[in-house]
Amino acid sequence: MSQLGRRAPEFRALGAEVLAVGVTATFSQTAFAASLGIDVPLLSDWDRTVCAAYGVRYDVWKGHTGVAKRSVFVIDRDRTVRYRWVTDDALVLPDLDEVVRAVAGLPAGAG
Repeated sequence: MSQLGRRAPEFRALGAEVLAVGVTATFSQTAFAASLGIDVPLLSDWDRTVCAAYGVRYDVWKGHTGVAKRSVFVIDRDRTVRYRWVTDDALVLPDLDEVVRAVAGLPAGAG
């Protein structure tokens, strides 16, 4: 099970909705989620507009164009980004303890 899969209940207990976004097709995401035990919705950014809007799209990465960088956002109910983590190294995973603290620190009713 993935790190996110193991921690998703913790985020939900804080009132957060957990979503994942990738630039792959939905059928690929379904197989990926099943292989890692991810039980959060995986949304397809097939046209790469979301990763571009959030500033996390590589121009070129290992010969591929438009691939999203590994990133985490905490967005409140007013659609304000309250936390942002982005890496250029796809092998680096986010510190989910830090993300939990960001979610826990949202004002009541904001998460």
